Amino acid sequence: MRHGKKNNHLGRKAAHRNAMLANMACSIIEHKRINTTVAKAKELRKYVEPLITRSKEDSTHNRRIVFSYLKSKNAVTELFRTVVTKVGDRPGGYTRIIKTGNRLGDNAEMCMIELVDFNELYSNEKTQKTAARRSRRGGAKSSDTVSTESMKAPQTSAAETTESEKD
Repeated sequence: MRHGKKNNHLGRKAAHRNAMLANMACSIIEHKRINTTVAKAKELRKYVEPLITRSKEDSTHNRRIVFSYLKSKNAVTELFRTVVTKVGDRPGGYTRIIKTGNRLGDNAEMCMIELVDFNELYSNEKTQKTAARRSRRGGAKSSDTVSTESMKAPQTSAAETTESEKD
C-alpha cells in the first residue's frame, strides 16, 4: 500500500526522474513556458518553485545549491538574473498550469506550465485601453474614431512641411 507516500514516481527510477525534472526545470527557466503532461507539470512545480525562492538571495552558496539541482550554468545565470527580477516581490506561486486537452496518441492530459510573471496576458498590471465611448446614434464606432485620428496625423505633418517650404 502507498499510505502517506506523496511523490509521484512517474513510472521511472529515481535517477531517470531526477534527470528528467532537472531538464524540464532548465527548459522552463530558459523558455518561460513548456508543454507537458499534467502529472509531470505538478511534479515540476514542486521541483522548480523552491529553486526560484532560493534564487531571491544571490549568494555563492545559493548558486551552488541551485546548480546541484539544475546541472546547467546557463539556466542558473538566467534564473539569478532575469527570473528573479520579475518574481522578486512575489511570496510564492511562481508557476501556472493551464490544461490544454488530451494528447491524440494515448489520451494523456496535456497542459502548459509557465512562469507567472512572464505572461503579459494574465498579468495584473493595468494597461491603458482606449475604450470607445458608446452613443445612442449608430454612426460613430471605435473603428471610425481610429481612422479619423490616423487621418489627422498626416494633415498636421503636411502643414508642417508647407511652413518649412515657406521659409
